[in-house]
Amino acid sequence: MNKFYYHNKRPGKINCIFLAVTLVFIILSVMFFVPDQSDAEQFSSLVTYLDSIVFDEEGDRLSHPSFVMVVPPENEIYVIDRRGRITIYTSDFFPVYTIRKTSNIQSPQGMALDNEGNIYIAQSATEDNPRHRISVFRQCLKWKYDIYMEGFEGADTFSPHRLVVDKKGFIYVAASFFPGVVILDKDGRFVDIMSPEERGKKVNLTNVTLDGEGNIYLLSEEAGRVYVYDENRKFLFMFGEKGGSSGKLSRPKAVAVDDRNGRKYIVDYMRHTVTVYDKEGNFIYEFGGMGWSEGWFQYPVDITIDSEGRIFVADLFNDRVQIFNSW
Repeated sequence: MNKFYYHNKRPGKINCIFLAVTLVFIILSVMFFVPDQSDAEQFSSLVTYLDSIVFDEEGDRLSHPSFVMVVPPENEIYVIDRRGRITIYTSDFFPVYTIRKTSNIQSPQGMALDNEGNIYIAQSATEDNPRHRISVFRQCLKWKYDIYMEGFEGADTFSPHRLVVDKKGFIYVAASFFPGVVILDKDGRFVDIMSPEERGKKVNLTNVTLDGEGNIYLLSEEAGRVYVYDENRKFLFMFGEKGGSSGKLSRPKAVAVDDRNGRKYIVDYMRHTVTVYDKEGNFIYEFGGMGWSEGWFQYPVDITIDSEGRIFVADLFNDRVQIFNSW
C-alpha cells in the first residue's frame, strides 16, 4: 500500500519512464518498418490512375475495345472496338473522328504506321471479302491497296491480328496462334518467318511490337513468354513465366515498352492484370485485378505507352480504355 502511494506522490518520474519507453518503441518501429531503398524504389515505380476513354465523338459508348495505339509526335490515340469502328482521340482524350465500316474497312484487328505516315490495318475475312488481308491507306485515310498473305505454308488461313512496321519498312505480322511472325517487305512480299523454339518445337505467337531502339518483341500467349530480338533479328533474350500466380503470365495478350526506362508492360487477359518487368526482363510488380472500378480490369486485351510514359489499357468487358501515369 505504501508503495502505491509512493508512486502516486512522484508522477513526474513515472511520466519520464513512460516517455522513455515510448521513445524506444518509436525508434525500434522506424528501424524495423521503414522500407529499405529497394522497397522505396519499387514503390516509386507504381502507377496511378489518370482517366478513361469511354465514348466516341457522337457520344456512343465504346463496345468491347480490343486495340489501342498512340501515334507520335502528337500522341493521337486510335481505338478499335467490336463494332469495327476506329475512333481517333487527341492526346487529352477528346474524340475527334470515327472511321466506321466502309467497303475497305470491315473487320479491323490491329493497326500500324510506317515512317511515311501510311496506315496498315490487319483485317480478317468477311462475307464481302472472304480473304484475310492487310489494307494500306494514305495518311489522309484514302485506300491504296490490299496485301494478301502468300508465299509460305499456311498462308491461306493466316489471319493477320497484330502488326508493326520497322524503320526499314519491313512489316511484321502476327496471327492468333501461328508458329511464327511473318515478315513482309515494304511492298507486301513475303520475306521470312521469325519462329522461336521451346524444347525443339516452334512456339505459337500472338502479338508483336517494337521499342524505340528497333528491338522486336514476339509474344506467345501459349508459352507465357516474350522473345526479344534486335533490329537485325538477332535473338537477345526471353522473359516471362507461365502460371496463374503473382509475377507469372496466364494468358498474356500484348506487350508495350516504356522507352524512357526500358520497362516492359504485359497485359494478362485471365489474371486481369498488367505485369511489369525491368529492362532486362526481371519481374518488378503488377497492378490491376478483376473489377469494375478505376484501376481494375475485366479481361484486358491490349496495351500501349506514349512518349510521356502514359499507359493505355484496352479494358475489354468494361467497355473502356483506361489510362495510367507511370513513374
